[in-house]
Amino acid sequence: MHRIQLAIVLSVSLILAPFGVEAQQVEKAPSIVYLGYGAPGSDPSAIAGLRRGLRELGYVENQTIAIEYRYADNKADRLAQIIAELSNRKVDVLITQGTAVTAAAQRGAVRAPIVSVSGDPVGSGFARTLARPGGNITGPSFAVGETFGGKWLELVHETVPKASSAAIMWNPANRSSEPALREMEVRARALSLRLAMHPVRSAEDVDAAFTALTRARAGALIILTDPLTVSQIPRIAKLAAASRVPTFFGLREFVDAGGLMSYGPSLSDLWRRAAIYVDKILKGAKPGDLPIEQPTQFELVINAKTAKALGLTIPQSILTRADAIIQ
Repeated sequence: MHRIQLAIVLSVSLILAPFGVEAQQVEKAPSIVYLGYGAPGSDPSAIAGLRRGLRELGYVENQTIAIEYRYADNKADRLAQIIAELSNRKVDVLITQGTAVTAAAQRGAVRAPIVSVSGDPVGSGFARTLARPGGNITGPSFAVGETFGGKWLELVHETVPKASSAAIMWNPANRSSEPALREMEVRARALSLRLAMHPVRSAEDVDAAFTALTRARAGALIILTDPLTVSQIPRIAKLAAASRVPTFFGLREFVDAGGLMSYGPSLSDLWRRAAIYVDKILKGAKPGDLPIEQPTQFELVINAKTAKALGLTIPQSILTRADAIIQ
């Protein structure tokens, strides 16, 4: 009888052994938290780019790396609550989306290394210098330089030559927008364009901004990149179509959704590069020693269908420069 019981125990142990090994592997997987400002599903390009980058580096989600996705639903108090919770947890790497989220993590004294994709890490106080950030924050930046504000206005001037005014939608909480705003104010005078500022701090502000710029008959609308505006891409595209205002952006994602034109870095590629920082930190590198990369490749994307709906003829000088034309 004793031999029979022993045989049963050994058989069960052999059956369960692989499950025990798998459980240990899952438990040992690095713990990553991705924190976004908007709602779940508001950042598909970021998530797709991050996952692509991790796959290219050999990581298998839920097997060799564990990622938890958290969102603040565009609420500052919700963001602070999540940060407070994360401050008391063991997290191997915290990935932050945009300036507002990164600033909240910094204020909350999160001990985990932070990989941030934000606009102006030095100006926002996240890093001492781009070459040597110091502290516990690093990652690729989508900062395009203050001259980009002038480039967007020039595109407006070329595409909508009869426009006498341009509306600017931006989030005042995002300090990385300030250089572009200053540049646009200077460039607008040279192009004889009046600027109308429409700050947005919530989804409701987006509706109010469109009501105001439609009433004022704005000739064009430039939307500055921010996690809030990115999270509102479908709403902005719908309102822009209804108000029949030509829209210009810094990200292709707006144009894919129905906006007119974009010029700026690839968001998906920036997040793919963020995965490289995660990998280096997991292998022992310190965030403060990892240089912050800036965009080196930019793309001009035009939505030809939207141009036709607006009755606009895109100048050949712009079409020849386009990297992609959405039909």
